[in-house]
Amino acid sequence: MTDFLILLSDRPVLAGVLLVVAAFAGWIDAVVGGGGLVLIPVLLVAFPAAAPATALGTNKAVAVWGTLSASVSYLRRTRGIPVRFLAMAVPIAAVCAGLGALAASAVSKDWMRPMVLVLLLAVGIWVALRPGFGSGHASTLRRSGVIAGLVAAAAIAFYDGIFGPGTGTFLIMAFTALVTGDFLRSAAMAKVVNLATNIGSIAVFAAGGHVVWLLAIALAVANVIGAQIGARMAISRGSGFVRIVLLVAVVAMVGKLGYDMVAG
Repeated sequence: MTDFLILLSDRPVLAGVLLVVAAFAGWIDAVVGGGGLVLIPVLLVAFPAAAPATALGTNKAVAVWGTLSASVSYLRRTRGIPVRFLAMAVPIAAVCAGLGALAASAVSKDWMRPMVLVLLLAVGIWVALRPGFGSGHASTLRRSGVIAGLVAAAAIAFYDGIFGPGTGTFLIMAFTALVTGDFLRSAAMAKVVNLATNIGSIAVFAAGGHVVWLLAIALAVANVIGAQIGARMAISRGSGFVRIVLLVAVVAMVGKLGYDMVAG
């Protein structure tokens, strides 16, 4: 990839498109996750000579700042988040995401896409047919819920390191079902855990030279702006808003992955 400053001077329209896309990716990531499905394809189209690993690593270096920003907003404004659970989940997620990133080159995406497609369809159908799901409130956190939630966080973090699409959505669904019973608090927890997975993945991608830092820093500014808007909208509008955006995001992700399978 060329440096962003060269891109800005030689191809300002493309630079502007990248900034807008990065902001939208931050918004969708802050609400339900899935921003990588927005930004990664644009990076690959904008820089066709770049290795896919470079697009993945640069996307992680962009997303980590938006995720950090959204996490702070959620933690400051959302009540009832199980902090002790997060204290255990964060280091587990970081390590598992790093291991997933190490294994990424050895795993074929050809069989992973249909598996993720089926899981996303199941998520969408479950949420659509159960309108009360995600609108409750878990008053107590059972030991079994903690263990199951940690196992889910570890598995999803590993998947995030390998492939990634839908990570935020899967985290929200897992935390809602196992820990909180509430979409909004689950979204807050998902942001914190997703921050850990991004950091774990970035460490591996950066060590392999697969992060274009100047481009990532420039796009991160737009990503943070989008993330702040998304987090504040989710907090102010509540679980009902998160549920609607989650369903829309699932439909979009299913369409994108389905197209990739047919086109590829």
